[in-house]
Amino acid sequence: MMTATMGACSHGGIYSVADHKKVRADFSSNVNPLGAPRGAVKVIERQAGQLAPVYPDPECRDLKKGISKYIGVDTRQITVGNGAAEIIYWFARAFAKKRVVIPAPTFCEYELASKKAGADVTFVPLSAGFVLDAEAVIKSARGADAVFMCNPNNPTGLLATDAVRKVIEGVDPSTTKILLDECFIELVDKPEANTLACMVRDHENLVVLRSLTKSFGMAGLRLGYSVSSPALAEAMEARKTPWNVNGLAQAAGIAALADRSHVARARALVARERRFLHDRIKRKAGLVPLKSDANYFLIQLPEGDNSAEFRDRLLKKTGVLVRDCSTFTGMDSRHIRVAVKTHRENIMLAKALEAMTPGG
Repeated sequence: MMTATMGACSHGGIYSVADHKKVRADFSSNVNPLGAPRGAVKVIERQAGQLAPVYPDPECRDLKKGISKYIGVDTRQITVGNGAAEIIYWFARAFAKKRVVIPAPTFCEYELASKKAGADVTFVPLSAGFVLDAEAVIKSARGADAVFMCNPNNPTGLLATDAVRKVIEGVDPSTTKILLDECFIELVDKPEANTLACMVRDHENLVVLRSLTKSFGMAGLRLGYSVSSPALAEAMEARKTPWNVNGLAQAAGIAALADRSHVARARALVARERRFLHDRIKRKAGLVPLKSDANYFLIQLPEGDNSAEFRDRLLKKTGVLVRDCSTFTGMDSRHIRVAVKTHRENIMLAKALEAMTPGG
């Protein structure tokens, strides 16, 4: 097992560094490389004057209809949050009473939300190669209130669909709720073969989390949703504040979900550009890019390098920002995470990393 700094939770993005005005290219935040769909942006431009002075629908009814059509579940199974992070906190407040289980390293908000809800956290280290150990998670989950999992995992970018399914089927549904974070699932090569959202039909202890932040490039609008049994959805929504999702975000979300081709184009770009970056970084920068199934991946730095110092030097020298991974529970200080972006941007990243090698 492992420990973490109390209350520690860091994120990427330009505001993750003090000197954010130096950021020319942000590879620390892993959102859709194509940005928001044009239709979503046009809706905001067209309806801003109409929506700004009006209170938004507190139940997000039209947006839930759009999500229902998009993912194929009843609207009663859907909760909508001001970003997926808000739903993580609802889940923790509703179900994390005494103890939760979290494989590590992974997204830090699971830990922070659970601790704020008053629960103790049991971390289950990933196996060598950052592999999810299903048996270890199931064993640790005995008597626990909740388990948090992320597929593909953040920051590793690795899918663990079979292991996650085994955990869902192996924990006691009468005592333990499960939050499965699929915020990056739409940007993996075969999302339809790896999503486990259909398992909410037979597992009433399961909540599957999605994010329009990641899949549709709408980080600034803050929009996420979950699917679960109606009973779990009702229990989580009881924790929300009134008008938690603004009217512009609701309108943009409806338009984004109607444009399935946007995510498909991004997914094809990610697959192609991830291969390009892996090859270029390994060949010319002398660094070790690790395997990933997602729109981001880890890079192992040379022995003796420190990830936080490397990030700061890289930003100062090139204006390129990467994610320092030493702040993830269970990670060392030899890994950074980079997002996969457009080819032009990826060339900028590659050249920046090459400039950090001896003689660069």
